[in-house]
Amino acid sequence: MSKKGKKAKVPLSDEEQLLLFQQKLLAEEEMAKKKERLLNQFLKDKLAKEEHNSALNLNKINTQWRTVLREVKTRELHKDIEILSQTFERVVDCKDSVIKSLAKDLSEAEEQHAHALRSHLHSIDQLLALQRCRLNLLEENYNLELEALTKEFDTERKTIIDQHEKEIHYLQDVFMAMEQNYIDSEYESKLEFQSMWDDLKNKNLEEKHFLRLQLENIVEDLWRRFQDALKNYTDATEDRKIAFETLKVKDEKSSREIEAQMKKIQKLQDSIIIFKGKILVHSRESEEQNQDIREDKELVLVQLRKLKAQRTQARGIAQENLVKLTLESSATLKALREIVDKGEKILKLAEICRKFETEEEKVLPFYSSVLTPKEQEEIETMDLEEFNEELGKVIMDYKGMENFWKRYNKVKLEQLSLRHRRAQLLEINEKLREMLRQYLDGISVSDEVLSQLNPLFIVNHRSNLPQLLPMPTAQPEPPARKSLRLHPEPPCPETRAYPVRSQSPFSCLL
Repeated sequence: MSKKGKKAKVPLSDEEQLLLFQQKLLAEEEMAKKKERLLNQFLKDKLAKEEHNSALNLNKINTQWRTVLREVKTRELHKDIEILSQTFERVVDCKDSVIKSLAKDLSEAEEQHAHALRSHLHSIDQLLALQRCRLNLLEENYNLELEALTKEFDTERKTIIDQHEKEIHYLQDVFMAMEQNYIDSEYESKLEFQSMWDDLKNKNLEEKHFLRLQLENIVEDLWRRFQDALKNYTDATEDRKIAFETLKVKDEKSSREIEAQMKKIQKLQDSIIIFKGKILVHSRESEEQNQDIREDKELVLVQLRKLKAQRTQARGIAQENLVKLTLESSATLKALREIVDKGEKILKLAEICRKFETEEEKVLPFYSSVLTPKEQEEIETMDLEEFNEELGKVIMDYKGMENFWKRYNKVKLEQLSLRHRRAQLLEINEKLREMLRQYLDGISVSDEVLSQLNPLFIVNHRSNLPQLLPMPTAQPEPPARKSLRLHPEPPCPETRAYPVRSQSPFSCLL
């Protein structure tokens, strides 16, 4: 024990302490790494479990949502099937009525066609009879005119033939006389030509012989002179000719040498000029290439700056467009939802109104156009450029609502007609009330009635109405016998010429 304690108390050196410290650090790092690995493994396992559970829950939610969607879809399909069945029945009714009307129109058209055909054949027979009569008359006139023309033609032909034969005989005599004259003149001209030709031939031969002799003498003299001159020239120029030949040979040699040297000099000058031109061309090309490269570099830099500016601007515009698009998409979604709600309401109202439609409206839901074909063609051929562009676009967008507007306008017209009819009925009712009041006033006696003008109130053969014309004087009755007397048959205001025989207040309408 004492030895161990002594060994433990031995102080460690700095290197050993450093090694121990490093070992401790390595051990701590390994432990931290192990913990981190364990923690990562635990988190991965937990994440895998969560993903598995989320996938299962998502599948469950999807299955439940599919069932809900299937139920909703089946309801919608049932509604659609009901609507389609109703529309199909309506279309079938419409088609049946159209088929019946077409069959009726077809039978009427066949009858009209048969009637028209019979009348046409009758008129054709009459026209054929008239044409045959006309042809017979024309044939008779033609035969008469033909006989007259043939007679005239025969007489004229005979006269023309006789005159022609006379003229032919006269022309033959003239031709024979002219031919005889021509033969005589031809013979005389031939004789004159032959004599003249012989004289000219003799003269030409004599002149030719004289000229040939004269030219031969001149040629011989000239040949003699030429030979003498040639001989003198050859004798005088013999030495010069020999010297000329030698100089000519030397000149040819020297000229050949000069030509060879000149060719060499020309070749060298040409090569120098070519090399100089190539040097100039290469220098110009290099300068142009350098200049083009510098310009391209500047253009590329300018384009790069522009593209950077465009990129930043496009990013800003794209951001703004994205914001606008999101706002507009949300607004359009809201508007579409409202439109869908309106459409559902309209469909519900249409189904409700369908129950109150008449048989005629069920068969013919859309009334035919009241326009004439000419007005319809003018409307169809109307150019939309007369309107504004916006108005034309709106018209083209709502062109599919034409049937809806037809039914709407039909309802509006019916509403207006009912209002007008109601006003007429109210007016008639007021008139009837006034007539009834007048009738009741006429058959009843009261202070109010007596205070007003009443043609039925007669006392002593006099009414309380103002007298426009003088009435004949009647003998007054004694005052003891004054009495109120009602007219037994009051005249109706509408039919004053007929007395009222019934006690009903509405008998005036009959």
